[in-house]
Amino acid sequence: MKRILALLLILTVGFSVFAGGAKETPVVPGGKPTIRLLTDATGIDDKSFNAAAWRGIVEFYGDTGGNTSRRGAFYDVVTAQTQDMYIPNLKQAADEGYDLIAVTGFTWADSLNEVAPLYPDQNFMIVDVDYVTQPNVMNFVYREEQGSYLVGMVAALQAKEDGIANPRFGFIGGVPGATITKFEMGYIQGIRSVFPNAPIVDYYTNDWGKPELAKAQAKSWYDTGVYAVYSAAGGSGNGTIAQAKEYRAQGRNVWAIGVDSDQYADGLYDGTKSSVLTSMIKKVESSSLYALHAVENGTFTGTVVAMSLADDGVGYSAANPELSKNVIAQVEAAKADIINGKITIYGTYKEALANNAAPAGLSARDD
Repeated sequence: MKRILALLLILTVGFSVFAGGAKETPVVPGGKPTIRLLTDATGIDDKSFNAAAWRGIVEFYGDTGGNTSRRGAFYDVVTAQTQDMYIPNLKQAADEGYDLIAVTGFTWADSLNEVAPLYPDQNFMIVDVDYVTQPNVMNFVYREEQGSYLVGMVAALQAKEDGIANPRFGFIGGVPGATITKFEMGYIQGIRSVFPNAPIVDYYTNDWGKPELAKAQAKSWYDTGVYAVYSAAGGSGNGTIAQAKEYRAQGRNVWAIGVDSDQYADGLYDGTKSSVLTSMIKKVESSSLYALHAVENGTFTGTVVAMSLADDGVGYSAANPELSKNVIAQVEAAKADIINGKITIYGTYKEALANNAAPAGLSARDD
């Protein structure tokens, strides 16, 4: 059905160009595969994980965030308000004949494992999971611990430049599990590469869409001397940025650290001043592009695709002008050392504890 709609769109545009004579031929992605993105309740406006996946889809069709003219004909998105809608949404998309169905996050894994075998000719992709071992599911995983190490270094080095002798740092996660643990462990190791004994506190919202919880926790920590808070909590993390914005506007030296996308603009409070010191960028959009190109080229297969610093799958943002050039230079040097293997980063809490790379008593989980 979607292919028919796409063909009708192409024919309609082509007829209009012919009839008008002098009109410039628009760029239309004829023959492109169709895709439906399925998200959790936070949707594509989460300014984080889902937004990045959507950005890659929009880019594939030659659209932009402000011009999604091919939406509906070639691509669309459906948001599940509750998890009990995951399976119905997957089945509906498969029944409607999309060439590719994309889901974001490990909370979709069980539902996808149940639905994928029912539609053996349907292509699916899932991000942040490497254990949906169906022949028609492409899994994408990222070395989040690598990018998180870099933003931990940024926060610690900036604290050092500010002359803070014993800075404290916080981490806010969403739903605990192996993926979010990688964010936390990398962040801690980056901090402790600068301050080996830095105090670290953590908190999990157990929800991806409750910014009020992150905001309240960030306020409590900032009020007790925490310098920077890194949130890997989906839409919940926007609360950390909001609280940091309020306090920096009051002249207080506290920072938020963004995740998945560059959240510098989300923290703006006075001209170019932003409460977001840096962001760990997980280029989820590259997963969307990778899978769509595979479908287009006929090379799609059930496999695990891992993305790291070496292949530009993760990184950090240096957009904030208050981030010193000296800090950036040191982080870039560490980035090179991670890529060439000189720096080892532990992605599980078990490994980090065994190597004295993280403190005991955190809420992180490896399962």
